[in-house]
Amino acid sequence: MSALQRSFRELLRYPSAIVGLIIIAGLLILSAYTLITIPYREAIRLWRGGEEVWYQNPKNAGPTWFNYFTRRKLSESMILSSKEGLGKTISQDSQGNNRIVISFPIDYSFDTFPLDLSIYFTSVYQDKPPHVSITWLTPDGREIRIGDFSVKRTQTFRLAQDSKLLRRLGGQSPEKGLFAKPNVSPPVPLKGEYELRIEGFTFEPNSDVDAEFVVYGQLHGLAGTDHLRRDLTVALLWGTPVALAFGLLAALGTTITTMVIAAFGVWFGGWVDEIIQRITEINLVLPFLPILIMVSTFYSRSIWVILGVTIVLSIFGGAIKTYRAVFLQVKESPYIEAARAYGASNLRIIFAYLTPRIIPMLIPQLVVLIPSFVFLEASLAVLGLGDPVLPTWGKIINDAQANGALYQGYYYWVLEPAALLIITGLAFAMLGFSLDRIFNPRLRGL
Repeated sequence: MSALQRSFRELLRYPSAIVGLIIIAGLLILSAYTLITIPYREAIRLWRGGEEVWYQNPKNAGPTWFNYFTRRKLSESMILSSKEGLGKTISQDSQGNNRIVISFPIDYSFDTFPLDLSIYFTSVYQDKPPHVSITWLTPDGREIRIGDFSVKRTQTFRLAQDSKLLRRLGGQSPEKGLFAKPNVSPPVPLKGEYELRIEGFTFEPNSDVDAEFVVYGQLHGLAGTDHLRRDLTVALLWGTPVALAFGLLAALGTTITTMVIAAFGVWFGGWVDEIIQRITEINLVLPFLPILIMVSTFYSRSIWVILGVTIVLSIFGGAIKTYRAVFLQVKESPYIEAARAYGASNLRIIFAYLTPRIIPMLIPQLVVLIPSFVFLEASLAVLGLGDPVLPTWGKIINDAQANGALYQGYYYWVLEPAALLIITGLAFAMLGFSLDRIFNPRLRGL
């Protein structure tokens, strides 16, 4: 424990190591938060749900924090629902029919128009559906009749698809005509307090109607949305534990197995060492990435299959010759001869005397290897060969590439996962280089 404490105190002398540790700790906390708040099944449901789940989200909307960096304040999404008791009053006549008034106040302070407007109705009735009348009140006192119709049990009213409303607005689309200053060309948003008033009439006892008004803005959420209205926050959050788990398991499986195989080859020597070296030399000339691509294409894209193939192909890599060179020196040490003299078994010598001497070399290499495997998983996903189920950073970039995000100006779609990949790689690289200085005496003075 004292040696471990000394190493940790030595590590804290390097500012790069401290920064790396802080970032890694943040990524681990974020991973734990994600796994607790968004369980695996829920994450899959959200990511594969599409517009059925994300109907309240606009398509291809940037994150809301964009407004902190732009001169013009872009429109943000707003969701108003009477199911939560917002602005809903009910009165009853002598015949038991209800008059329901739903009032949605809207404080519009943006410099651009929204992308779309929709009202989602849900009603309860037996035979006679409720009738609704919708009116739009502007800050300058104008009243615009939007529509009058009977509503089904579930019904979506998209204002842009109502031809009567379009004619009433002089041919302007509702998202502009309802928010624009009158008699101004080109149209400019009128800022202030708006109100959407829905007056409903029911014709049966216990009949009811509710409404949800969605103003689809140019910005939505912390990370924005994609072409399927999905909130990218889900994939960015879930990509963190997936990336860290893949990188850590691949690095651990590769380095520990490689070290043990090299130790066995050196200790037993002869044909055992020859077979290990020949397999290593053959494996070094095999194309690593094309093999992974073939496995993903013709066998399975499961992340666990890819992880297993990655470990198998990486075991007999160049590191096995490095470990072998160190083990050949350690094998001739006096304490190894002493262990032989008192009758220690081969396994005890390998695991208790040979391999512990290489741990100082193993730890920095293990830490540095983690981001390389994180980038490998992301690269396969970007090529369309990643796990089709899991939401990951690479999958976000792949979807962005397939839908021309960069050509259409949706830079956030690519930059957000790319930034997380860079931050992860930088954190492990800074920590790994600091560990290498601590455990490698020749680098301590640098």
